[in-house]
Amino acid sequence: MKAENEQRTGLLYGFGAYGMWGLVPLFWPLIKPSGAIEILAHRMVWSLGAVGIALLALRRWGWISEMVRHPRKLGLTALAATVISVNWGLYIWAVNNGQVVEASLGYFINPLVTIAIGVLVLAERLRRAQWAAVGIGFAAVLVLAVGYGRPPWISLTLAFSFATYGLIKKKLDMGGLESLAAETALQFLPALGYLLWLGVQGRSTFASEGLGHSALLAATGLVTAIPLVCFGAAAIRVPLSTLGLLQYLAPLFQFALGVVYFHEAMPPERWAGFSLVWAALVLLTWDALRTARRSRALLAEAAAAARPPAPSREPA
Repeated sequence: MKAENEQRTGLLYGFGAYGMWGLVPLFWPLIKPSGAIEILAHRMVWSLGAVGIALLALRRWGWISEMVRHPRKLGLTALAATVISVNWGLYIWAVNNGQVVEASLGYFINPLVTIAIGVLVLAERLRRAQWAAVGIGFAAVLVLAVGYGRPPWISLTLAFSFATYGLIKKKLDMGGLESLAAETALQFLPALGYLLWLGVQGRSTFASEGLGHSALLAATGLVTAIPLVCFGAAAIRVPLSTLGLLQYLAPLFQFALGVVYFHEAMPPERWAGFSLVWAALVLLTWDALRTARRSRALLAEAAAAARPPAPSREPA
């Protein structure tokens, strides 16, 4: 029962994280004329502030001594901070340079990459339908590469960086708030140094674009911290393959925003590639639902078999 409650909680955290990430393309254009690297540095600095306030309120500091005593955890945290920095920076650049649809493709591909990493690194076993979905996803990337005239590098980099980040979070097995605090603490000094350098060079937009702009840059801490805390909490509660299934909620919102709100072009070859990706995700969803239904039936049968037989009422 406890395991079921943990998984249910993890699913709720996952839905929250990916729902917020799906709408975030609406936020980054508001911070122009700041460049992607300046926005990224502000994300790092203000995220630590947001997480620090939460830790003060909850008084959760025991993880610090544990991390200091375990160099492996510290190393994994540094690796996670590096990987997510690449993901953040590229995504901000893509959204603010009219590449929302290609960025969304990265997160459509991401569940397939996550499942593949689960097999290659964690030795998770795939069912036939999952293998078929991964194969269809690979075919989709080839179709899109032909359509673009190049591999979709933005999509592939976003997909592999975030899948790697999810794997590291799984290995760390820390609470979402604690792991994010550790990552942003490692990011803080380089980011702050860069912002100070921008200020000295007279290239910082923090104070030159008005109070509203400064407030939006400061809000990057909350925009970053809240969904990542939810993601970290989900990553330690649900299997990596399940996390992979949840991940296409965000790109679905992002794709819709790219086409409907930002009016990005969708030539036929791009529709063909996206259609293959969606077919793979439909196959994964069908397989997951079927497997979950079978698992519930087996659990019910096992529970019925484990019940002691009712006492017989024989006549005296």
